[in-house]
Amino acid sequence: LDIRDIVHYNYHWCKMIKSIYSTDGKILRAWLKEKRRGAGLTIRELAERLDVHHSIIGKIETGERRLDVVELIEYSNAIEADPIECIVRLLEVRKGI
Repeated sequence: LDIRDIVHYNYHWCKMIKSIYSTDGKILRAWLKEKRRGAGLTIRELAERLDVHHSIIGKIETGERRLDVVELIEYSNAIEADPIECIVRLLEVRKGI
């Protein structure tokens, strides 16, 4: 490995970590929370559906924990929401629509 590869990797990895605090991250969290509430679910009820501790849901909604794509799909299914709707929303914001 060349040192430039390591620096390049670390730079991009650090940028990704900060994405939970980005506008995209805020939109994602707001969408998840809105859809959960719209489904009439508390954090504890959603956690039970997903078979996780309620603190995981709280951390996702506050930005302390990120979701990968598979988790987004599982979370969306549990709140009976379409994850594509969220992705489209993120893309629209990026394009200024």
